[in-house]
Amino acid sequence: MMARILYVEDNEDNIYMLTARLRRKGYEVIVATDGDQGVARARSDAPALILMDLSLPVLDGWEATKRARSPGVGDTAALSNASLIAEISRCAFCCGM
Repeated sequence: MMARILYVEDNEDNIYMLTARLRRKGYEVIVATDGDQGVARARSDAPALILMDLSLPVLDGWEATKRARSPGVGDTAALSNASLIAEISRCAFCCGM
């Protein structure tokens, strides 16, 4: 099995599509459906990479990214849909990205 990836996403269609593709390539994929779960899984499962949606329930992706970025936790890539590109540019600096 290749590296472990944590995918934090609340849209079931996106989860199905991306996890299927990653698993076909041999990656182990862990899924969390809100930001709070994502932070907990990042700390407990030590993924090599975290793919984080920015618009999440409970704890948004920006705050979850800040909390998940700690020693021993993999790199985080914040993902979103195209309608949020301006917000991503504005807020990325806040998360240290």
